[in-house]
Amino acid sequence: MRSVLALGLMGGLASLLTACEQPAELAVDHAWVRLAAVPGRPAAAYFTVHGGPAPATLISVTTDVAIKSEMHETMTKGGMAQMAPLQRVEIPANTDVAFKPGGRHVMLFDVNPGIARGRKIDFTFAFADGTRILHNADVIAAGDPGGQ
Repeated sequence: MRSVLALGLMGGLASLLTACEQPAELAVDHAWVRLAAVPGRPAAAYFTVHGGPAPATLISVTTDVAIKSEMHETMTKGGMAQMAPLQRVEIPANTDVAFKPGGRHVMLFDVNPGIARGRKIDFTFAFADGTRILHNADVIAAGDPGGQ
């Protein structure tokens, strides 16, 4: 009798766990911005995009506090680090895609000089299917340790 009851409880628990494993929605988190060390130079934004149940394509990341923003990727070629602009970034279903120092990032050109360490910046993440995600980012100074 006990083994039948235990099997029933385990089956019910497995059903509950399966119900909780619904595909997550497309989301953005862990966003932060490192200000430029030299005034007039670009700042950089970093974050993680969490893919939802279907693949997505990130086509832009914008903010009202910068005149221009561009997605870039840092790569090493011939022993030298180089940046290349990205027109789009594929986000596979149920996969995290990180924008982090030394890799993908968003360059923020002509950032409002009133933006300082400790502030938050609002971003709009635009996807090819028309989805828009609004998310804010913490601002750190050039010499501060980064990331969340």
